[in-house]
Amino acid sequence: MSSLKEICSGLPLDPLPSNRGRDPDVPHAPIRTPNLTAEEKRLALRNALRYFPPSHHATLAPEFAQELWQYGHIYMYRFCPTLHMRAYPIDQYPCRTRQAASIMLMIMNNLDPAVAQFPQELVTYGGNGQVFSNWAQFHLVMHYLSEMTEEQTLVMYSGHPMGLFPSLPSSPRAIITNGMVIPNYSSKNQYEKMFALGVSMYGQMTAGSYCYIGPQGIVHGTMLTVLNAGRRYLGSDDLRGRVLVTSGLGGMSGAQAKAAVIAGCIGVIAEVSENFLLPRHNDPGLERLLLEYERTGELLVDLGSDQTSLHNPYNGGYYPVRLSFHQANQLMTTDPNRFRTMVQESLRRQIKAINKLSDAGMFFWDYGNAFLLEAQRAGAEVEKVGGGATEFRYPSYVQHIMGDIFSLGFGPFRWVCTSGDPQDLSITDNIAATVLEEISASVNNQIRQQYNDNIRWIREAGKHKMVVGSQARILYSDQKGRVCIALAINQAIADGRVSAPVVISRDHHDVSGTDSPFRETSNVYDGSAFCADMAVQNFVGDAFRGATWVALHNGGGVGWGEVMNGGFGLLLDGSEEAAKRASLMLNWDVSNGVARRCWSGNSNAYETIQRTMEGNRQLRVTMPFPVQDERVLDRALQG
Repeated sequence: MSSLKEICSGLPLDPLPSNRGRDPDVPHAPIRTPNLTAEEKRLALRNALRYFPPSHHATLAPEFAQELWQYGHIYMYRFCPTLHMRAYPIDQYPCRTRQAASIMLMIMNNLDPAVAQFPQELVTYGGNGQVFSNWAQFHLVMHYLSEMTEEQTLVMYSGHPMGLFPSLPSSPRAIITNGMVIPNYSSKNQYEKMFALGVSMYGQMTAGSYCYIGPQGIVHGTMLTVLNAGRRYLGSDDLRGRVLVTSGLGGMSGAQAKAAVIAGCIGVIAEVSENFLLPRHNDPGLERLLLEYERTGELLVDLGSDQTSLHNPYNGGYYPVRLSFHQANQLMTTDPNRFRTMVQESLRRQIKAINKLSDAGMFFWDYGNAFLLEAQRAGAEVEKVGGGATEFRYPSYVQHIMGDIFSLGFGPFRWVCTSGDPQDLSITDNIAATVLEEISASVNNQIRQQYNDNIRWIREAGKHKMVVGSQARILYSDQKGRVCIALAINQAIADGRVSAPVVISRDHHDVSGTDSPFRETSNVYDGSAFCADMAVQNFVGDAFRGATWVALHNGGGVGWGEVMNGGFGLLLDGSEEAAKRASLMLNWDVSNGVARRCWSGNSNAYETIQRTMEGNRQLRVTMPFPVQDERVLDRALQG
């Protein structure tokens, strides 16, 4: 069994570790089909071997070639550590700066088998959300972080550590980019080749930025979505007896059942894999409900959605009907074209059932997983007559439910107690709830409702037992709440009430972090939904305002080539410097997106950024003037 010191000492080369292959006791990623030419296979092998001295090439080349042939990628299983991967307390990492140790802790949490979906393939969630491309990269990154000083920055190119470069103490300790591909070449087919070559990587959102905290993030987000869907579609906060039907229980979508229970409704969820649902039921859930409605005239479902991984529809993200899970996995690799055809047939069937149930009174929304986008590409009837480029027959959950909440500045703020002590998490939970209770006394009803949902979530957090991996918590808060919580936690560290530093972060799925025309920015209607300035500006702005590390990704949520998104991690250590960084960076991290949404014409965002400017004289945002008389446009365009 290796130790943290050994993990951080660089690539184990003298001697090479034994090649144990894949562990049969953990789940593994689907086999990839990059369709490399003979010359491209040669290049993939050459690229993998450049991590190792030539004296090892004769040993490693055959096994790397075997991995490429058998699994479609070179993961370098020989170098998968024997040490149990988990978020060890921050003081246990051999390092020169706690900022570096905090990054190491977060990386190891992302690869914890209790957290990661396919740990040996370095996939944290979403079927293909990579932390790194191979295990050599993991070893090198941990070594660099252990050697780093506060005048160096680790530069990460799509999983590859380019190295440590001189910087300032105020600079981020790591700059991460994943999947930064020239736009004309950012197709899914090109991605499969580039990943197989080891030159690019899909980091999802918080996989490649080292900020995933297990299932509670999506449980919380789904709970809020369901609560607010009930308010919008059913006119009620009370969801007792109401039925939500959806699909997916693997990876992040596994949170749906827990979210339904916490929200107070009944969840009916379809799943194909026996690993995620035992026993497996072969009847497609929506079609069974439709059959019951047609037989009895009774509609048994109120709300409907889907959380299958349709950002990755043909490589394990969505399984067609008429095939068992095992048969589908075989067909995926032996006849990808037939598998694609069957997936598209199933999507058309699913939409047909959704359309009939919706006509009968079910309220359906797209959960931002590319479901309607891929259904449209499959030829399903999802077109919205007269709709814009980002609109379908059914709204996305951002368009109808969460978009206005984003425009109030609310989004998924999270923190990780680096001591690993549950008592620290309990103390920070109480701090956060108390802060929100104090703020909520002086806000309008719309904002107070969001605060109350999150106060309830925090106060009941222990009961729901959502901690998996690191001692972490998530809640939705606006700009003022995030800043006040961060400063209060930082003060608790300074006072000794919290025993060790705390990492603050957020999901990339947030007010400012993501430009995604079919999800986060689907309710932006000024023509800029396909523009990515917001996410890029956020990444850059967080970097020079105090973040400990920052990340910018192509893809995430809806899929490769469809999204630009970014995130950060910031270490609170109880110092005045940490408080200054947190205040400056968090204020920017929210205001950037609210300002963009205001400029696009969102009234909530207009009022929010106006209030923010009144509270901060240094903030000056360009405000839009609306066209009040449409006839002005009519006359001008008529010549």
